[in-house]
Amino acid sequence: MAKSTANWKGGMAFDLDLQGRTIPVDAVEKVGGKDYGPQPKGLMLSALAGCTGMDVTSILGKMKVPFEEFTLDIDGETSDSHPKVYTKIHITYAFTGDRSALDQKKILRAIDLSLNDYCGVSATLKHTADISFELRLNGEKAAEGRQGEEL
Repeated sequence: MAKSTANWKGGMAFDLDLQGRTIPVDAVEKVGGKDYGPQPKGLMLSALAGCTGMDVTSILGKMKVPFEEFTLDIDGETSDSHPKVYTKIHITYAFTGDRSALDQKKILRAIDLSLNDYCGVSATLKHTADISFELRLNGEKAAEGRQGEEL
């Protein structure tokens, strides 16, 4: 079972304790915070990046697909009315490495397995957000798709 504790630091700021690690959170100044740390909702996008990123690297390791660098960029759009949930999320998976070794088909399979079978964060977010993705290989767009679609 996961557990997190929030310790109030004044104003709208909290230190979150998650598994013995501290993450500061706050609101921006225009809504009463002091920008002491990231906003909690933004951490959901970071959690998605970490979750799907770990899945994809693990799966590619088992598939023996080498790469030199791997980054994920995630953009999220929220609804206009409260509670302002994420309605659209776009993930860019960017790999660099030897072009002959970057097997696009295997990378897409790893992304598919992560988004549709393994990543609990994407499974949670899919109830409010349309999750799309783009695959970039050595700086060039190679493919795109959506969570729940066959790749």
